[in-house]
Amino acid sequence: MVFFTGPDGHLCGSENANGLNKDKILEDMKKLASEDKKIVTQAVKDLAKSGDIRLELFFEMYRQGSIYNWPSKSGEVRIVLNEETLMDDDFNEFAPLLHPLSKEPFLINGEQAKPGLFELEDISPGRKLRSLVNSSKFLLRLFSPDLETRLSGVKKCGDPPFLPDALSNLEEISNNKNEDAKVRHTAKESMELMILGGVVEGKKSIKDRVLALEKLGNLKSLRALARIDPLESAITALSTFKDYSKTEIKNFKKSISSVRTKIEGHKEKVKWSGNLFRGFSYGSVLILIALGLAITFGLMGVINMAHGELMMIGAYTTYEVQLMFGHSPDNPVNHYYLFALPLAFCTAAVVGLIIEALVVRHLYNRPLESLLATWGVGLFLIQVIRIIYGDNIGVNSPTWARGGYEIYQDIVLPYARLYLLGLSISCVCFVYFIIRKTRFGMLIRATMQNRDMANSLGVRTRKIDRLTFALGSGIAGVAGYGWTIIGGVTPDMGQTNFIVDSFLVVVTGGVGELIGVVYSGLGIGILTKLIEPLEIGTFTIGPVWGKVILLALIVAFIQYRPSGLFAPKGRLADKK
Repeated sequence: MVFFTGPDGHLCGSENANGLNKDKILEDMKKLASEDKKIVTQAVKDLAKSGDIRLELFFEMYRQGSIYNWPSKSGEVRIVLNEETLMDDDFNEFAPLLHPLSKEPFLINGEQAKPGLFELEDISPGRKLRSLVNSSKFLLRLFSPDLETRLSGVKKCGDPPFLPDALSNLEEISNNKNEDAKVRHTAKESMELMILGGVVEGKKSIKDRVLALEKLGNLKSLRALARIDPLESAITALSTFKDYSKTEIKNFKKSISSVRTKIEGHKEKVKWSGNLFRGFSYGSVLILIALGLAITFGLMGVINMAHGELMMIGAYTTYEVQLMFGHSPDNPVNHYYLFALPLAFCTAAVVGLIIEALVVRHLYNRPLESLLATWGVGLFLIQVIRIIYGDNIGVNSPTWARGGYEIYQDIVLPYARLYLLGLSISCVCFVYFIIRKTRFGMLIRATMQNRDMANSLGVRTRKIDRLTFALGSGIAGVAGYGWTIIGGVTPDMGQTNFIVDSFLVVVTGGVGELIGVVYSGLGIGILTKLIEPLEIGTFTIGPVWGKVILLALIVAFIQYRPSGLFAPKGRLADKK
């Protein structure tokens, strides 16, 4: 609903998202000034049903006692907001008034109304009504036209402190076939959670609560797990069997145990499914950064320890593009992220060209010297970035990357990680096309397989070296760009988190083999996320021991297959 100020200071506007007339909301707000508590109570409920999400803040201000009635000279009710009192030059206190919804100045004759405090009538709710007002902030969400808002409201009703006032609304939502399936399921869940919590009148007995738990078990409600122990304690605390026989109590405990097993089984399925997909997305990042290494190390034979810093350059380029477009949670400019992709590639490629020209070109066929030199370059880049930006920066994801796609109950694939997976696939296809299907790729392969022969045929191998290194660097920049959508950005992010793993990906997959990068990247990513949460008794493996175990497995694998998953073939194999 769009509101504006009329000439008399009243709040005006068009139809809101639920089709309710502006006058209906205004009239309900005026009823809050009534001395009849029944009228006030009904007005609060009617306002909650409006679905105008801005009323959530209004209810909070009303609960805190910041909403007043400023009656006109004719006695007409005018609902206003006042958050502070000021004093004029004559030391008289006055109250600058705001509109209760928009919080814009309440205008009278074009100027903000500033009546004396004595002119305002306090209409703050009493102790009993305050609980309903607090509940109404969330009940309001049940009638919102926005799906996510409705879902959050429905879920809130079933979380402590419970909102039993919403029971009839939840039942209506759960039976509405036109409602979203997830919202209907959550409504059913919240209803049973309230009964399980013992807050629903007429359904507070142990039998009713156990029956509610059984229904939650059929719904596979993860939220019910935290409510099982209190119910078990209540059953155990029964000192007499006056209401229930020993057999009934035994059956209660059996039902609870069965439900717990069912829900915990579902929880494990959700946990491992989530870990598996996180492994895929982490593997996608490894593929992106390892693609660059497969070119610079696998094809060129250059050990570039600054490769992780080229990834970092891509991430900070994304941050700068965000600032340029002014993107923030309060001011979303989603297309900035698409513009950041080519810029991250180009920036990292240019930095790679500079590193190649100043350092790497002098160290071809000298692996130890190139390793040490590029490691020093990496440290230099880290310190430069730290001086400019500090230790941490925040890259805000575009709005379309928030949320996820639910493939099964409670198993959600985040849109951000799906995008990262798609980005990785696209880059693999791009690099394969460049290397295998273009003249430039043919020249790269010719140069790397037999440099002298390529020179004799007129190939400018020095130029090919530069462009190849730039290509690998640019892909690393894309990896940094992709990481910003799911992870934090720090100056040492590449060196600390990715450079070792990416070398492992290249070596395990087969040096110089792009298909090996894909298989080993996904494999190492998935293994990492599956190993880390494993528990041995009370000991959780965690990230540190997870790396140790993974490294041991890779070393054992290399002992078995020294050439990796896909061994080089032809002249390249002879060279290596």
